[in-house]
Formats: sequence, C-alpha cells, structure tokens
Amino acid sequence: MVITKPSHIQGAKAAADRVCRVHESLTEFIAPGKTLAEIDAHVADTLVRLKSRSCFLRYRVPGLGPFPSHSCLSLNECVVHGTHLDVARPLEAGDVLSIDIGVLHNGWIGDAAWTYGLVEVSDTARRLMDVGIDSLRRGIESMQPGRPLIDWARAVQQCVEKDAGFSLIRGLGGHGYGKTLHAAPFIANVVPTTPNEWPDAFRVFEPGLLLAVEPMLAAGQHETTSTPGAWPICSADGSLTVHYEADVLITEDGPDVLTADMFQLPDIVG
Repeated sequence: MVITKPSHIQGAKAAADRVCRVHESLTEFIAPGKTLAEIDAHVADTLVRLKSRSCFLRYRVPGLGPFPSHSCLSLNECVVHGTHLDVARPLEAGDVLSIDIGVLHNGWIGDAAWTYGLVEVSDTARRLMDVGIDSLRRGIESMQPGRPLIDWARAVQQCVEKDAGFSLIRGLGGHGYGKTLHAAPFIANVVPTTPNEWPDAFRVFEPGLLLAVEPMLAAGQHETTSTPGAWPICSADGSLTVHYEADVLITEDGPDVLTADMFQLPDIVG
C-alpha cells in the first residue's frame, strides 16, 4: 500500500505505536514459569487497554483453520506462526521466544516481531539474536527511495550468511501492509537465484510504500518443516531460530521506521 495523505500516515503510525506498547508490556511480563497461554492472554488484555484488537486472531489462509491466538508465539526451533496451544510446559531459563504482534487500530494495521531470551541463553542464542537485530538494522538502511527491493535482501543476506555464518529461512519474507495484513510486494530475505523466484525484486522503494520487513534466522540449515493442517513452521533440523520484524514507511528522505522504539527493548527478560 502506498500512502501519502497525512491522516493515513498518522493512522499507520498510531497502529505501529500500539505494537511497540504491547512489546514493552511483554518485557515486564515474560518470565520462567509463564506459559504461552498466559502470555497470549496478556497480549489480548493489553490490546483491549490500547483500544485495539489482534489482526491475527481467526486469520485464515487456504489449507489451515483459523489462527487460534492473539499473537504468534514461536519457541526455540519454531520459526513463525507458533500458537499458544503448541507448547503446554512453562517457559524455562534459556528458552528463546519470538513474539509477533499484529494490531488493528482504527482500521490500520501494525505488525512487528521481536525475539526474547529468558534469563540467560547459550552463546549461540546470544549471537543469533545479535545478528538478527543487526540484519534488521542493516536491511532497513538499504531501503532508500528509488533503489530496488533486492537491496534489502543483499544487505540482510550479507549480514546473516556471509558475515555471520547463520542461515536465512527460505520461502518466507516481508510484505506490504496497511489496511490489510498482507499485501504486495513480497520482500524476500535472500537474493533470488532464478528470474521467476522473486518477480518484485527490481521494483523500487517508492515514497509512501508501507512495508513490514522481517528476517528469520536459523542457527543451522535454512530448511523448514510443518505439520499438514497446523500453523507452526519450524527449522527442519531442530536448530534454534529468531525472528525480527519492523514496520517501515518509505519517504523521500529514506526509511521511516514506525516501530523504531522496539530497537530499545531488552532482549533478555525474566
């Protein structure tokens, strides 16, 4: 979606701000002993206080039932689309939990994810989280007006795979959004190897374009696995994963990160 009206820009910013506020509340709530169900209930309550609602709850895609949670709660080897029903055990020190929050506020969407480590995490987890955050920053810096979308993938892939030796998940990526949760263009995290792999690769970042960009990293290989009819997507080799997502408005002066406050979040909690 391309937005230029000041009222539309303010609407997008207000929704993105609520995503940040939910994440801020989560940093004080998540702790060992809490369950995914309790965390999702906290998200639901916080959205009510913010006069918003989840745009994930009951979301549908072909082949899957309605999404059952207010947030995506993806634990350890789960890359994305985890639900509060997937893991019943309480969280433990050393767990790594990616939380994706989708907000609908006054007709506008906000959609951003962050990954949290509980109390103390392994050296691999700490490094994977650091690289994930750095790849998001470096990718956003590449989102300059008039430049092709592929610049994002070049920056992110350089950071994650060439510099750090981790893997980016294939087949998943960012997207346009606005008054709908998912819209064109698709934003791949890796440079395409065939012409038809990413048709939008050389579309340019144009002022007014509203994008949710989201690197998804694995400590092991890039392949994923899922259970037919189920939402969660996990690393095929069971390796640890992280997920970071930001809302960005392209302006004539460069990228305006609508969820910039999330870069100030503590990523070790509990």
